[in-house]
Amino acid sequence: MTLEKTRRSLLAAGAGMGLLAAMPARAELRLRITPGGNPPPMPIAITDFVGEAVGAQISGVIAADLERSGLFKPIDKSAFIEKIVDPGKVPRFADWRAIGADAVVTGSAQQLGDGRLKVEFRLWDVAAGTQAAGLAYFTQPAQWRRIAHIVADQIFKTITGEEGFFDTRVVYVAESGPGNARVKRLAMMDQDGANNRVLTDGGALVLTPRFSPTLQEIVYMSYQGGQPRVYIMNVDSGRQELLGNFPGMTFAPRFSPDGNRVVMSLATDGNSDIYVMDVRSRSISRLTNHPAIDTSPSFSPDGSQVVFNSDRGGSQQLYVMSSGGGEPRRISFGSGRYTTPVWSPRGDYIAFTKQDGGSFGVGVMRPDGGGERILASSYLDEGPTWAPNGRYLMFFRQSPNSRGQAGAVRLHMVDVTGQNLRSVPTATDASDPAWSPLIPQ
Repeated sequence: MTLEKTRRSLLAAGAGMGLLAAMPARAELRLRITPGGNPPPMPIAITDFVGEAVGAQISGVIAADLERSGLFKPIDKSAFIEKIVDPGKVPRFADWRAIGADAVVTGSAQQLGDGRLKVEFRLWDVAAGTQAAGLAYFTQPAQWRRIAHIVADQIFKTITGEEGFFDTRVVYVAESGPGNARVKRLAMMDQDGANNRVLTDGGALVLTPRFSPTLQEIVYMSYQGGQPRVYIMNVDSGRQELLGNFPGMTFAPRFSPDGNRVVMSLATDGNSDIYVMDVRSRSISRLTNHPAIDTSPSFSPDGSQVVFNSDRGGSQQLYVMSSGGGEPRRISFGSGRYTTPVWSPRGDYIAFTKQDGGSFGVGVMRPDGGGERILASSYLDEGPTWAPNGRYLMFFRQSPNSRGQAGAVRLHMVDVTGQNLRSVPTATDASDPAWSPLIPQ
């Protein structure tokens, strides 16, 4: 996709206008987010972008993105006093203060003579009476939805000081059919559930898909041929390639942060250990050698360490070791069993699934094992994956049916404080989500 972003200067329609460029927000507009919790959602007015009819759709997606974060409260448009006709003109800030808005977003969508769509936006600080940020984008009209996500990311970053997560995708396992004949296909969608695309035909069971850092490839486990093996798929072409034809089962694969290696579990003679493979040369190194079951490895964001779960201590617990191997150290010591660890992109937390008593929960702890807390728990909450900004997690939740047995499986997200729990829309039952990095512009 061709996507251009301009930071050129525009003449103001009134005094006090700055560059049409990303600028740091003033203190009045900044949301202060603490490790222990979130502030009340910021009231923000998102006006319909003027020009093409798609402008209203763009502003709708922006509003939905920001509301989904739990940090913003879009104001109902019926409360607006000023009607924005010229988005480049300074708003009447008194009108926006009167309805309780801390920020106002204005913008336009214009079809150019060469067929491209030009989208501009401005973020206004109502209390300070100034422009806080602004950008213009040029792209193909079909990509209007992605532009909306990019604008939402810019607003999120300006106000919170953190990277956004809206211009991302999620790969997951789409499930259908009865429990005794379940069909599982790879599928991919935008983080808000739009642009859903099925990647495999369901002829073979697939599990645990994971994006490469470049978003061009997905590594996953497939029972193609009746034996669990690790495959790599090119997202654009759909081409699948077996990642090593090992004699035993291979499962739970993940890319290294640089995309050059895949860490996985390999089972031989009834024993599972952690291995790492160079994606290009296909050379493989063994990282653990223990009679216990070692599985579900995940690299730290700098690639220097690997977290995994093992029952070498008698029950499934979390361990951390050097990415080159060596003696692992145990980091989980609570009651219950710990599985599916995954390192935060920030490096500050490790997310996990915990089974304790009759429920499954998704939680986080620091890499040294401290600060453990459960963010969501139910009949079955499992398989966390991090948003690229390290603030939100997605996981799958299975609810019991009327007979108390396993029922529908759906995706959910929650922030790292345990707040803002909400469902993620999918066309079918869904499990094993993996969040992509931000899509390169």
